[in-house]
Amino acid sequence: MVEIKNVKLGANLPFVLIAGPCVVESEKITFTIAEQIKNITSKLNIPFIFKSSYKKANRTSIKSFKGIGDSEAIKILQKVRKEFNLTLLTDVHSTEEIKLLSDCADVLQIPAFLCRQTELLVAAGETGKPVNVKKGQFLAPEEMKHAIEKIESTGNKKILLTERGTTFGYNNLVVDMRSLVIMKEFGYPVVMDATHSVQLPGSGGKTSGQPRFIKPLAKAAAAIGIDALFLEVHPDPSNALSDADSQLPLNELEAILIEVKEIDSIVKKK
Repeated sequence: MVEIKNVKLGANLPFVLIAGPCVVESEKITFTIAEQIKNITSKLNIPFIFKSSYKKANRTSIKSFKGIGDSEAIKILQKVRKEFNLTLLTDVHSTEEIKLLSDCADVLQIPAFLCRQTELLVAAGETGKPVNVKKGQFLAPEEMKHAIEKIESTGNKKILLTERGTTFGYNNLVVDMRSLVIMKEFGYPVVMDATHSVQLPGSGGKTSGQPRFIKPLAKAAAAIGIDALFLEVHPDPSNALSDADSQLPLNELEAILIEVKEIDSIVKKK
């Protein structure tokens, strides 16, 4: 089990929701999304970790939106964390960024494309903070043991492992649900990212997606017994500045959570 502030993951406990907008677009949108997700999760009694990237370091095109500015975005994340008393997760892309976010993030997330970066994993582990490692699209689930060992070498065993799809030919991803079972065998909480898993990478100079598959993937993962569900949500995905084709409409969140919670309770019933 991994405990993050007042949120506990693993040990056959009810699933945790990790959710929020792909990236900080503005203070208004960030606060709106955080408040609505907190209201929904409080109503449904689902533990909640707020997620948003303060910048997008990995974009398909040089023209793609990267962020509103590091310092401004970090200030917004600090404000929303304090205002709503949230547990906060955000991405880190370098050892320098880890220092920058030390007073902001409760969970450091290693993006999928960086999950083999030794210095980054070790530096994240050395903070003593929980570290969520997203499985690279290019990795078999068994290979995540190497990322685990790098973090464990620092004495840090607050590790989360996230499935977000595997490269399937060109411009497509596939989710092998066996990976959730395999990664659980490492003894750490396993997270299903049901929004990045529906992406179609690099299609026409940007990453597109198939959001109609978010719900079935989330439900299928819940049937396996995941420890957390990861969803990027937005009030108006079509106009989102990042991942517009794979974010879940905010007004659909509650319905999905109700179904996932029902499946989760059946699977974990003692």
